[in-house]
Amino acid sequence: MSDAARRQLGFLSRAETAALARFGVVLPDPGSVLVCADAGLEEGVVLWPNVILQVSTGGRMAVGRGTNLFPGTRIVASGGSVTIGAGAEIGEEGGFTVKAGAGETIAVRDEARLLGGGSLTLSNRIGRGAQILGPIRCENCILGDGGSHREPEPDRRGGVLKGSGVARHVEVPRGHVIQAFGLFADAVIRPQSYFHPKP
Repeated sequence: MSDAARRQLGFLSRAETAALARFGVVLPDPGSVLVCADAGLEEGVVLWPNVILQVSTGGRMAVGRGTNLFPGTRIVASGGSVTIGAGAEIGEEGGFTVKAGAGETIAVRDEARLLGGGSLTLSNRIGRGAQILGPIRCENCILGDGGSHREPEPDRRGGVLKGSGVARHVEVPRGHVIQAFGLFADAVIRPQSYFHPKP
């Protein structure tokens, strides 16, 4: 994309995007990344190729230290607020879309992991260490705080959604998981140790 087209759409020029490296942002391929000037990026954020960070209509966006945004990730604050904590992993295995419109708030806390082509729309709170695994469309969901996926005790990890389909007004507390292939609101909630029993 030309610099003229970038500016017309509200994005930084190629040179301005590459210059984010001076502030500790890691960009393996700056020419493939689209970033708005209003996107707040802390040191150590990694923007892999084909990432889009778009802020418009008075929206707000902040991405915490050391977060990895993998190829195909699109984060949009179009009048709403998107806050992503430190050490999160977003978009591995197929990208991910996060979009907050006017009056909406999406908060993704530290060490959360969102992968597999899913999305967050409307307002959502994804707790510390929580995970969304698969092409799941989440609307107005809450996943509880806990340890990351590296926590050795599964029932101490953040809440998890896994599978595919639509999750609306779903709440998953710490140490629990909903696996579904369709409507998550109709599915059973189980302890994470159900899927990860001790030998």
